Amino acid sequence: MTIDLLSNHRCRAVLSALALFLALSVSTMSARAEEPGIAWSSLAPEQQQVLAGFEGRWSQLPAERQAALSRGATRWLSMSPEDREQARRRFERWRALSPEERRQMRERWRDFKALPEDEQQRVLKHFQRFRDLPPEERHRLRERWQRMTPEEKRAFRRGMRDGGAAFPR
Repeated sequence: MTIDLLSNHRCRAVLSALALFLALSVSTMSARAEEPGIAWSSLAPEQQQVLAGFEGRWSQLPAERQAALSRGATRWLSMSPEDREQARRRFERWRALSPEERRQMRERWRDFKALPEDEQQRVLKHFQRFRDLPPEERHRLRERWQRMTPEEKRAFRRGMRDGGAAFPR
């Protein structure tokens, strides 16, 4: 199983935003009846400020979602101002995606997380190498990918999987 990193530029651009999105967990999760939630009053004042939009409905949220939101708020508070701004931009790009694009992103994320750890590291390494290329080189590679036949794309993926160079050095 491989992740097609070049086929959908918009999806690649928000892959890291998806991690933040999942940490904030807007998907619904059913809480187990025996699992107590987190009391709003037990959150640190800083967490309450970050999560202020949830205050009125906090007690109705499933325990897992409360825990995920609490962790997300803690992570947010530990970020530098630059990291927060970058996360805000990524989240805005996520929100701008269509429902179909979000579905595709979630599917790609599940596929990625299902990969063995070493494969995930390989994919991340190649993605970082791609992201570090100058914009004009990334554009050239995207155009080249778009012109490839399905068989050429499969051969490219096999080469990446078998340790071949994914991108020009």
